[in-house]
Amino acid sequence: MTVLLPFILGFCISFLAAFLPGLINMTAAKISLQEGKSGALSFAFGAASIILFQTLLAVLFARFISSHLEIVAIIQEIAIFIFFGLSVYFFWIAKRPKKIKTDIKVKGKSNRFFFGMLIASINLLPIPFYVFTSISLAASGYFSFDKIPIAAFVTGVVSGSFFIFYLYIVAFKRIEKKTEFLFHNINNIIGSVTAFIAIITLYKLIYG
Repeated sequence: MTVLLPFILGFCISFLAAFLPGLINMTAAKISLQEGKSGALSFAFGAASIILFQTLLAVLFARFISSHLEIVAIIQEIAIFIFFGLSVYFFWIAKRPKKIKTDIKVKGKSNRFFFGMLIASINLLPIPFYVFTSISLAASGYFSFDKIPIAAFVTGVVSGSFFIFYLYIVAFKRIEKKTEFLFHNINNIIGSVTAFIAIITLYKLIYG
């Protein structure tokens, strides 16, 4: 479980985080339609390499923070409010995801690997997200900042993200039909996950 659980957690969290149509997966899908699967996969690999770096940086920073108990307590308290806030947002405020638009334009045929790296580098949100997530998981007892769990978690995150990119690449035209239930209920699913993390973190702070 030292390897399997962190991997599964990383995979599932990144899968949910990347499932909704976003700049990376929509661009990968459009490249696939315009240039073929090979160029799109190269783009996805480039994006995944940046996600690997961002996640590793976030977890290592979280490990540094975890060695200072007073900071950890503050981070956990902040994380509780953030995750509860996200739960409220996804349950009651967020609108149903809009249908996938196919009119996105991708110009040029430069090296798609580096183009993927560039697009992924624009999005810095994974860094604070995985800082809070890894600290919360560690506080809940589902994760530790040892080398093997870190490697497993980062690998899971990258694998989950790349899997979503691959789905958009190979099934762009059918993705709404084949994932109808998940697509229309993704807000409730994400809200449930963030609420669960917040409740576990709160429990650990009170009784841990």
